[in-house]
Amino acid sequence: MTEAEWQLVRAVLPVPAWLEGRGGRPEGYCHRVMLDAVRYVVDNGVKWVNLPVDFPPYRRVHAFARRWQVNGLLAEFHHRLRDRVRAGEGRLPDPTAAIVDPQSVRAAANIPRPTSGWDGGKKVDGRKRHLVVDCLGLVLAVAVTAASVQDRDAAVGLLERLRRQHFSIRLVWADGGYSGRLVDWAQEELRLTLDIVRRTDDTSGFVVLPRRWVVERTLSWLMRSRRLVRDYETLPVIHEAMVLWSMTMLMSGRLASRHSTGFSRSASAR
Repeated sequence: MTEAEWQLVRAVLPVPAWLEGRGGRPEGYCHRVMLDAVRYVVDNGVKWVNLPVDFPPYRRVHAFARRWQVNGLLAEFHHRLRDRVRAGEGRLPDPTAAIVDPQSVRAAANIPRPTSGWDGGKKVDGRKRHLVVDCLGLVLAVAVTAASVQDRDAAVGLLERLRRQHFSIRLVWADGGYSGRLVDWAQEELRLTLDIVRRTDDTSGFVVLPRRWVVERTLSWLMRSRRLVRDYETLPVIHEAMVLWSMTMLMSGRLASRHSTGFSRSASAR
């Protein structure tokens, strides 16, 4: 991280329990170093054991990332950065609309067969990550399943998670894979309007569809992180955590760039 990025990240970091007198042992390494090490794994796609010697021992870094995922600190960190990005765009912290879409990725050889499968539509053998994003493309909820799981089946748990975390959401745009009984179920059980954005019959080739392009752009953002180009995670929940880590990198970089640009403009004005 640059110094400007670290100052922004430092302000939204979860407070360790030991600093608030709630028990636990003080961290052995600076949070900045540990975060840089985790970001290195996500960005470059290396194995934990192959972390450069400039970082703390890989077992400590892996334990740090796992602890943040299990204790909900990663989700809290991600949500705080997302709120700041939304505020910078002049939006309220709580979104009222979202877009959902899946992405199938090939699985590495270490992925257990019970948690992977064959996506007949995309011809991909691996896993499928299901994303719900806001109108800026920021992740609101993510779930990872076997690639063989149908979109509408995975959407049941995903939309339930979305409703628990973001009660303000009223409208969700989706593609034709989510049509059918899911639309009525979402309205009756979750009070969510599932609006299906379809391609017209005379459309051929690549076409930018209203609203759906937002989540497609987010999926392309994730592919910039080499750890997410393939699925290397034994557990699906770790893959979900990698998605959040990737988005924190994107959001912190965007916030730091905006802050630096705003500072230089104000300095030149003076």
